[in-house]
Amino acid sequence: QVQLVESGGALVQAGDSLRLSCAVSGRTFSRYAMGWFRQAPGKEREFVASISMFGGNTYYADSIKGRFTISRDNAKNTVYLQMNSLKPEDTAVYYCAHASGFRTRWEESAYDYWGQGTQVTVSS
Repeated sequence: QVQLVESGGALVQAGDSLRLSCAVSGRTFSRYAMGWFRQAPGKEREFVASISMFGGNTYYADSIKGRFTISRDNAKNTVYLQMNSLKPEDTAVYYCAHASGFRTRWEESAYDYWGQGTQVTVSS
């Protein structure tokens, strides 16, 4: 059974940085792309970032490009999301997602396993 466990969410102030982690078990982690999504209150879940199976390719939503960085450590079966220059509009529950293939993808349908989410709140 594939399990994804996110951690690192917190209450921070605008301009602060935060790093989210997602530990994956139950599958050969290095064979699959990974992604991060987020859902703000009252809004639909949206794509944030994706990374290919060996980390050579990344893809970002325009709203966070230049501020967030996705990375992975295949030896630790963990994917990260480094978030810098946080803004109040980044407030959301952040979800880690395990893709069914090895390429970066933005569509939710390309991901077959999801974590439970971690709350990030950015105060102004």
